[in-house]
Amino acid sequence: MPSYLLLLVSLVLALLSGCASIGDQSDYSSQASHIPLTVPAWSNDDSVGSATRLTELITSQELQSLVSEALANNPGLQQTLLALQQSQARLHQQRGDRYPELEAGFSVGKTEDADSQYTGSLTLNWQLDLWQQIEDGINAAEQSLFQQQETFQAARDTLASETMSSWLGLISQKRSLAIERQRLNTLEKNEQVILQRYQRGLGTLDDLDSARSSTLSTRASARELEQSIREGERALNSLLGRVTNNTYQVPDEYPNVEKPLAELPEQTLARRPDLQAAWHAIVAAEEDASVAYKDLLPRIDVQAALEDIADSPGDALLTDPVWSLLGQLTAPLFQGGKLKGAAEIAELESAIQYQNYRETLLTAVEEVRNALAREQALAERQTYIQKALERQRLTLTRYQDKYRAGNATILELLEVQGQTYDLEAQLDTLTFNRLDNRITLALALGLGVTE
Repeated sequence: MPSYLLLLVSLVLALLSGCASIGDQSDYSSQASHIPLTVPAWSNDDSVGSATRLTELITSQELQSLVSEALANNPGLQQTLLALQQSQARLHQQRGDRYPELEAGFSVGKTEDADSQYTGSLTLNWQLDLWQQIEDGINAAEQSLFQQQETFQAARDTLASETMSSWLGLISQKRSLAIERQRLNTLEKNEQVILQRYQRGLGTLDDLDSARSSTLSTRASARELEQSIREGERALNSLLGRVTNNTYQVPDEYPNVEKPLAELPEQTLARRPDLQAAWHAIVAAEEDASVAYKDLLPRIDVQAALEDIADSPGDALLTDPVWSLLGQLTAPLFQGGKLKGAAEIAELESAIQYQNYRETLLTAVEEVRNALAREQALAERQTYIQKALERQRLTLTRYQDKYRAGNATILELLEVQGQTYDLEAQLDTLTFNRLDNRITLALALGLGVTE
């Protein structure tokens, strides 16, 4: 065998030995798939329910319409959808590498003292996927598409929950404003009574100043709540993609918000689109690393060509072509470590995506546990404040009787009235927080929206 052939064979065998290093890559995707199985069961209490979708939490046709409008018009979500469509186009582009490339050419040339010559050609180029490198690239593009699909679903779920929370928040703000207006109405009546008593010489100027101070302070609080409502409506308009300054007629009472279903951790986490997106990112990075390592191996390219040279354009259209066939084996020899460095960088990217998956999972577990614990804690606090308010109302009735009988001062009555309204506002806020937390819990449990 000639010496140059021996050299070529030796080179190919040496490069083929690099295949073994490809199999040494860490299997991060399998490690990531095992982690959810190690998460302990969620706390067993009565805070779980039966709702399996975000839209099943609240029965309201108005709210369903708002959610649908947000999903259709929100610009942020539309950007995510366009990114998904880009991923689909990239995958279609990547799949084209499986097939040969066919090119047609036509040229004309002329030299001094010679007639023009016309050349027609048809060239086919094809890279043999000897190491499944092209398929690995396609698999990476597929996983990137799956990742983008899950990212889009996560964005839909988050937008739906934000719309629901914003709508529920408007109800809470308007109820808070109603409480402040009731407080203001009471204080204004007190102020009139105190003024009349003062004019008859039955009170002091200090009593009147205290009443007026309480009235002015409550008016400021009511004005602040009115501004908060306007801002809440603008925030909801932005979620819906509206540029108009719409106002909303929300119910006076809180709707019934169902408790979401909390299953075993592996079932719950399997529904989390952000966690699934993180897992697909690992697989995509692993496929990219495989492609990068296979760049170190030889490649075989095949070229087939038909060419026809004639004195006229018609005769050059492959009427009597000459064909040629070329097979080419190429292998990287020396590139200053660029290919090896690229392969190491790609493998480190797999490790980075694995740690990103772990971080996403830890966040998901924390969100579920916090929301479950918050549901129970808010329920207990709600019970305590409800009982405190019942007793406070009895106290207010007694002080009203004492004041009318002259056994209590106006300042004492104002203090008891303020404490009563404060408890009413606190109970209303706790009610909102508990209902809103069920939306948060449903999102944490991966109970999103369907198409």
